[in-house]
Amino acid sequence: MKGRTVPLSRPRRLVGDLLHFAAGVPSVPVQRRMDLGPVAVARRASPDRPAWTAIFAKGFALVAAEVPALRRAYCKFPWPHLYEVPASVATIMVEREYEGEPAVLGLRVKDPAGRSVADVSARVRGALAAPVESVPCFRRALRLAGWPRPVRRAAWWVGLNVGRWRANHFGTFGVSVYAALGAESLHPLSPLTATLNYGPIADDGAVDVRLTYDHRVLDGATVARALARLERVLNTTVCAELIRPPATRVAVAA
Repeated sequence: MKGRTVPLSRPRRLVGDLLHFAAGVPSVPVQRRMDLGPVAVARRASPDRPAWTAIFAKGFALVAAEVPALRRAYCKFPWPHLYEVPASVATIMVEREYEGEPAVLGLRVKDPAGRSVADVSARVRGALAAPVESVPCFRRALRLAGWPRPVRRAAWWVGLNVGRWRANHFGTFGVSVYAALGAESLHPLSPLTATLNYGPIADDGAVDVRLTYDHRVLDGATVARALARLERVLNTTVCAELIRPPATRVAVAA
């Protein structure tokens, strides 16, 4: 049977470059079964029902504000070292259509801990609705994907290994889920220090949450404690924000 040659599109090149650098990361997934009943109830009662990805991004950024190791990255330039940034940058993966095919693109949200859940959710939904080329980080990624491979790979390497550029261009942690499709990834690949994902969320808020981490930067016990803390923060601080607007709510000790 004779087939046909299909050139690599920009979305496929983008994924190929990501996997090329993810292959060099000794990543390990850690899973925790969470009971997010309180936050699930608060979300259902919220008029705008914020996106779950926004809820998790805000919650994880709050935990990272307490745990400096979650804001660190392994960098190789000018020598191997860990680089720590003062605030998290979330890279939330979304699927868009680009030139007739699905494209997985990363939306960067700076300092989710300092933003409201509504703001983060609006950014996610805006990135899903706006023309692809109108979203700056999508536009830059697709432009880079059009460059020759040696130039692309060099740009990726520099961006990932110069600490002060890494967070701005790639983020400090990722959120990558397709729970809405009834499926979940057991071990997502990423060049980032930490990538958060979760499966379908039951009506009572039960859900399996995973954090895949770079073992050069973190150890499993730190990640396990971070997941336990994330469950607590989601059910208290984030839940309280969903119940009462940030401008009027009383701070809740988590």
